[in-house]
Parts: sequence; structure tokens; C-alpha cells
Amino acid sequence: MRRSSTDESTYRRSPSLDSKDYSFPNGTFRRYSSMYGGQFGAASNSFFGFHTNPGPKATKAKYTSPKGNKYVVFYLDLSFIFLLELKRCSMAHNCLQCIKYLMFVFNLLFWLGGCGILGVGIWLAVTQGNFATLSSSFPSLSAANLLIVTGTFVMIIGFVGCIGAIKENKCLLLSFFIMLLIIFLLELTVVILFFVYTDKIDKYAQRDLKKGLHLYGTDGNIGLTNAWSIIQTDFRCCGVSNYTDWFEVYNTTRVPDSCCLEFSENCGLHSPGTWWKAPCYETVKIWLQENLLAVGIFGLCTAMVQILGLTFAMTMYCQVVKADTYCA
Repeated sequence: MRRSSTDESTYRRSPSLDSKDYSFPNGTFRRYSSMYGGQFGAASNSFFGFHTNPGPKATKAKYTSPKGNKYVVFYLDLSFIFLLELKRCSMAHNCLQCIKYLMFVFNLLFWLGGCGILGVGIWLAVTQGNFATLSSSFPSLSAANLLIVTGTFVMIIGFVGCIGAIKENKCLLLSFFIMLLIIFLLELTVVILFFVYTDKIDKYAQRDLKKGLHLYGTDGNIGLTNAWSIIQTDFRCCGVSNYTDWFEVYNTTRVPDSCCLEFSENCGLHSPGTWWKAPCYETVKIWLQENLLAVGIFGLCTAMVQILGLTFAMTMYCQVVKADTYCA
């Protein structure tokens, strides 16, 4: 039985690859050609042998593919990271500049202080000889020599710190830190040993001072002579333990004129009633104890200045290292 033309128009035969007369609705494979066109030849617009027209939507989809979006996101991420690194580098540079000038000013004041100490030491050495030399065991341990040595060290350390700060030199900054740390540790060690061995130091100091009395008024010991004269006059004392210490020096009942209640020529030959009775060692010791607060404040300020210098040096050293790492 034969089908009618109307039935045949309703049920069409599916095309096959062997058939010569086949056609597809326009845009049937648009979606697939846009997805696989890069693999199977986008130029020919074919998909497994079927030629299709991609149309404007597929063409637009090719420019807004996920692959392009990935490139945009990667570029934005890279730009954000670059901005973060640039900001970090700028902050590190600003911090380094701030610490640099602070440390330069600090070491400049340090260097100027060393110049002043050195100048006072030289002035004492020229005008007063070995001023304030009391110990016979350490004749070079005079006030002038101590000031000269201290001023020289302070000047050298301040100079190294200034150059290291202004040049941002890691070697000089580390050298400044090490030198200042060694001096600070030495001072701390001396203070600890002083408090631990106070009794032994007292006995040794009194014995050494009594030996030094025999050098009073002799040639080449003008510093020791001046020191004892100033101490006995200012503190109104006589001798180390008492005025009888001078009897062993002169081998007679006599004391220096600086021991007299009222100074006059050869007043030390008079009776003991005209002399000071207080022992100089105990008097000076009591004076130090009464002014212990001032001495402690001076020592604390000195320690704080050194700690501040150590902090500046190490902080700037670390900042220079970071700047070299991030901004290289």
C-alpha cells in the first residue's frame, strides 16, 4: 500500500552519510562548531564532515571564551602583586630613611661629645700634668689620660656610626654595633665585679693609696701631689685612714699644708689641733653614697645612650638588608 504525499511530508527520512541529497536546518551545529572548531578546522567551519555556518553568536563567543578571561585574571593578579611589592619597597625605603637620619644625628652628637672629652683631657694634660693620679700601682691612670682615651674611643665610634648611617654601609653599621656592644659589656662586667668584690676592693684601694702617699711632693709626681691637695682641701680631711698616715711619709709629726684648718705657709708643722681629723677615704666614700642617686642617674643615662645606639645600628642594618632583598 502506497503512502500519500501528505504522509511522506510528515515523516521524512533521516539523512545518512551515504546519501547524496541531505540538508540540515541552518544553525543546527552552531554550538558544536564553536566548541570544536579549533580542533577540527575553524577555517572550513566543518564538524565531522558537516559544513555549518557559525553565525554572529558563535563568532562573538569566540572572543569571550574562558581562555581569554583567564589571561585577564592572571594579568590583574600580577599587577596586584606588583603593586603590593612596590608599596612594601616604598615603605621599607621610607623607614630606612627615617632611621638613617636619626642614627646620623645621634652619632653626630656622640662624636661631638667625644671631641669635647678629648679636648678637656688634652687641656688637663698640658696645664696640670698627670692630674688626679692617686694610685702608685697605676701611675698612668690619671684623669687626663682617662679623658683622652675615652674621648678618642667615643670619637672613633661616633665617626664609624655617622659614615655607616649616611652611606647605608652594612659593614660599617655592623662594626659600630660590635664595638659599642663590647664597650657596653665591659662596663657591665666592671660594675658587677665592683659590687661583688666591694670589701676586697676597699682593702686594696686603701693599701695602694697609703703607698702612694710616699710619692707626695716628689719629682715626676705632680699629678699625685695635686690630687691629694685638692681632695684634702675640698673634703676637709687628712690622710687615708687618719692624719697619722703622713707621719710615716715624713718620719716626723707633720702633715701637708692642705690638711690645715686654715691654710698658711708651713702650717702642717703645727700641732694636730690645727689639722683636719676626718679620714679622706671614708669621707669620699660617704660623699659618693650620699650622691649615689646622681651617680646612678649618670650611669643609667650612659647605658641608655649606648643601648639606643645599639638599637639604631641593628635596626638600620636589618632595614638595609631588607631593602637590598626587596628592591634589588
